[in-house]
Amino acid sequence: MADPSSYRPKPGQIPDSPGVYKFRDEHRRVIYVGKAKNLRQRLANYFQDLAGLHPRTRTMVTTAASVEWTVVSTEVEALQLEYSWIKEFDPRFNVKYRDDKSYPYLAVTLNEEFPRVQVMRGAKKKGVRYFGPYGHAWAIRETVDLMLRVFPVRTCSAGVFKNAERTGRPCLLGYIGKCSAPCVGRVTPEEHRDLAEEFCDFMAGRTGTYIRRLEKDMMQAAEEMEYERAARLRDDAGALKRAMEKSAVVLADATDADLIAVAEDELEAAVQIFHVRGGRVRGQRGWVTDKVEAVDTSGLVEHALQQLYGEESGDSVPKEVLVPALPEDPDAVSQWLADRRGSQVSLRIPQRGDKKDLMGTVQRNAQQALGLHKTKRASDLTTRSRALEEIAEALGLDTAPLRVECFDISHLQGDDVVASMVVFEDGLARKSEYRRFQIKGFEGQDDVRSMHEVIGRRFKRYLQEKERTGEWEETPAPTGPVPADPAVPGPVPAAPVPAGPVLAAPVPAGPAPAPGDAAHGETASGEPAPAGPAPGQPTPDAPAPDASALGAAAPAQPTPEAPAPGAAAPVTPAPVREEPREDDGRPKRFAYPPQLVVVDGGQPQVAAAKRALDELGIDDIAVCGLAKRLEEVWLPDDDDPVVLPRSSEGLYLLQRIRDEAHRFAITYQRAKRAKRIRSSPLDDVPGLGETRKQALIKHFGSVRKLRQATIDEICEVPGIGRRTAESVAVAFAAAAPAAPAVNTATGEIIEEDDGGSRT
Repeated sequence: MADPSSYRPKPGQIPDSPGVYKFRDEHRRVIYVGKAKNLRQRLANYFQDLAGLHPRTRTMVTTAASVEWTVVSTEVEALQLEYSWIKEFDPRFNVKYRDDKSYPYLAVTLNEEFPRVQVMRGAKKKGVRYFGPYGHAWAIRETVDLMLRVFPVRTCSAGVFKNAERTGRPCLLGYIGKCSAPCVGRVTPEEHRDLAEEFCDFMAGRTGTYIRRLEKDMMQAAEEMEYERAARLRDDAGALKRAMEKSAVVLADATDADLIAVAEDELEAAVQIFHVRGGRVRGQRGWVTDKVEAVDTSGLVEHALQQLYGEESGDSVPKEVLVPALPEDPDAVSQWLADRRGSQVSLRIPQRGDKKDLMGTVQRNAQQALGLHKTKRASDLTTRSRALEEIAEALGLDTAPLRVECFDISHLQGDDVVASMVVFEDGLARKSEYRRFQIKGFEGQDDVRSMHEVIGRRFKRYLQEKERTGEWEETPAPTGPVPADPAVPGPVPAAPVPAGPVLAAPVPAGPAPAPGDAAHGETASGEPAPAGPAPGQPTPDAPAPDASALGAAAPAQPTPEAPAPGAAAPVTPAPVREEPREDDGRPKRFAYPPQLVVVDGGQPQVAAAKRALDELGIDDIAVCGLAKRLEEVWLPDDDDPVVLPRSSEGLYLLQRIRDEAHRFAITYQRAKRAKRIRSSPLDDVPGLGETRKQALIKHFGSVRKLRQATIDEICEVPGIGRRTAESVAVAFAAAAPAAPAVNTATGEIIEEDDGGSRT
C-alpha cells in the first residue's frame, strides 16, 4: 500500500487548466482516469488526509504509485479524451457499464443496390439505417412480418438472392406478396429503393401519411366496386396499425428523445434508457454496474451518456436527452453531444407533464432491474463461494482459487491441432482473458505433448511480463531441461526515445511514465496522434492473428475500438524529460497468474502440465485435471483420483470450466478447418486483397465463371489492372479444377459459391 504523499506533485507543477489525469499503480498499469475543469484543484482533493476521503477513493490513491495529466483547451475536449482513455486502458477504479453491442436492432441496408431488412447485432456499419434497440429479436421479426404486407422489401440473404436471380424464380415471400421480388425484375432498383425509404420513414415515426393514404385508396376502390382490392387495402392498414400498437404513444408532440434513469445503492447502480422516436418508445436497454469509484447520480449520468453516445453520430443522437440529474458540467456535455449530432441537443431534467410521467416509468424500470440483479447476484455469489471453497478443500489449497485457468486440446485426426485457455474469476467467465493457441512444436496427434507445449508457452509469457514490470528480478534456475520454443520471442526491445519533451507531467516518486502515453494522447509537436489497437491485436473486423507468430496465444476477442481522431486537443508539454518505458498502462495478456490450472484430461495430461511448470521453476500454482469418463479429479503425483460427490457445487463449477474450454477450443479448430477447406485459387494471387477478391466474385457471380473468363474480361472489373488480371488467370491455370461434387441425397451437382468453396 503506497503513501499518496510519496508521489504527490510539487506545488506549482500542476496547471490550473482543464485536462485529464491518470493514476498508475506500481506496475505502471492505469487504474483510474478522470477529468477536471481545473487540474490543480481536482488533484489536490486526492492528496488530503486519508481519513477524509471516501473509502473507494482512499483505496484508489493508496493503490496508485504515480499520477500524470494531459492539458486540453476546453472541457468538451477533456470529456472526449476521458472517454477515449477509459475505452483504451480499461481502468479498474472507473465505473464501466456492460457493453450493449448484443442488443438486436432492426436494420435496413441502404448501402446495397437492393436494400435488405434484417436483424443486426454488433457494431454499427456505415450506410445502414438502424431502429431500436429491441429487447428480443422475435419482436423485430413480428413487426417486420406485419409491415411487409405494405412495404414488400427484400429480406433474403445474398446467397438466396443470387440463386433466385440465376434461376429466374423468386422465393416463397415473392409468391405470397411479402417481397417485391427485385431478384427477377418485378420492380426496378429505383422502385425497390423507394419502398425501402418508405419503410424507414414509417419506422422513424412518420406513420399517419401512409395509413391515411391506404384508407383513401380503400374508399376509392370501394366506390369503384373493386371490393377485393379494397379488402386487401383494409388488411394492409390494419397490419400497420397493429405494428404501431407494439410501441404505444407516450408523448403526444411526436418528440424524439432519450430518457435515462438511475437507481443506485452504496455498491451498485442500474441504468435504464428508453428511446422515444416520433412520440413512441422504439427501444429500451439497461445496464448494471459496480460503483468502484466515489460517484454520485450526476456522475453516473455522465458515464451513461459517454457509453451511449461515445461512438454515435448524426441522428443516432436525439434532439433531446432527459436525465434525472445534470452532469457536473452540463454545458460541456451538451456541447459534446451537439458536436456528435451536428446540431443543438437539449440536455435537461423533465419538470412536468408527460415527459416527467414517462421519466417516472423509466425510473421504476431501473429500480426493478437493480432489485432483480441483487436478488440473482446474492444467490449466485453464495453458490459460487461454496463451489470455490469445496474445490479448495478437495485439492488441499490454502485459499479458494479466485482465478482459475483451464486448457484443452482439439484436433481432427491430428490435423489443425489447437488449444484453448479460458479464465474464470470468482467463479465467473472472464472472456476478455480467453486465449487460443496453435500447436507448432510438432506434427501429428499427441495430446500430452501438446498440453506440455501450451502450458510452457503460457507461463513463459507470464515470467516475461514479471521481468518487464519489475515484479520479478531474476529468473529462477529451472529444475530440468527447458525445451526450445521458437514461437516464444525474447523480451521486447525498448522503444526509442522520442524527440522533444515527454508529455507526461513530472512525478516526484514512482516509475517514469511510458512513451505510449504520447502515442495515445498527443505527439511531441502537440498534434493529435491517432490511436489504434496495440501491435499484434486483431481489429474488430479481422480474424485473430496466428498464435505462433505472436509468440503464444492470440486474444479470443477484439480489442476495444480506437478513439476517434481529433478527440484530444494540443497539450502543454511538461518541463521535465523522463526516461521512456515499455509499459503503456494497457491490460497485459499474460501478466496475471492463476491460483489453479485445470487441464481437460486425466493423469498423463496433469503430469505434462506439472512438468512444464517445474521446468520453469513455478511452484506456487496448483494443477489438477478433470477426466470426462467418470468426472474424476486428478492431482500430480497421486495414483488415485479425487472423487467429488455428484451433487457437489465444486464439481459442477469444474465441469462448467472444462466444458467452456472444450467449446472454445473446438470452435477455433472448426474455424481453422473451414478456412483451410474453403481455400480458393484467388488466395494465392499476390497483391489481391479481400476487397478486390469480392469485387471479382460479385462481377462474375461465381469462381467457376471467373475461371472461364479471359484476361480482357477480368480487366473490366473496376480496380483490376492487366497485371493483376494476368496473375488471376495464371493462378487458375495452375490450379487444376476439382471434380464436381454430387449431393448424394438429391443427385444434384454442387457448384462453387462466391467464396470459392462448394455449396
